[in-house]
Amino acid sequence: MTTSEQIDRKIAEYPDWRGTCLKSIRRLVLEADPEILEESKWRGAPTWSHNGLVCVANIFKDTVKVIFASGAKLADLDGLFNSELAGNAWRGITLSEKDKISQPAFKRLIRAAVAFNNVKRDKKSSSRSRTTASKGRRK
Repeated sequence: MTTSEQIDRKIAEYPDWRGTCLKSIRRLVLEADPEILEESKWRGAPTWSHNGLVCVANIFKDTVKVIFASGAKLADLDGLFNSELAGNAWRGITLSEKDKISQPAFKRLIRAAVAFNNVKRDKKSSSRSRTTASKGRRK
């Protein structure tokens, strides 16, 4: 079974508003970054990565939660983050049945998370290049 099929199955397990919500989140993530890697991890939770983890979605009894791995480092100009606010890494968006998410704002947040991961990756690779070059100069 492909990852896409696993996530389709996960959505189908919830024929109520939660499945519809997860389906919408998935669509928005894929629209925001067509190159994002979609995986099913941690007990079947859909995750999306691009040069590092972007976000993970989970369905709970009364909520659907989207956790951004580096959310604390992102500018949330639209105020979407409403959970996991105390830590220095994660940030979450917890949705209940009546909540609506701003699609343009959510896509901006996905793109910001991808951009953050790209900068982090570029810093790591330039740091490695400098380390390797300096090691080569030692005698």
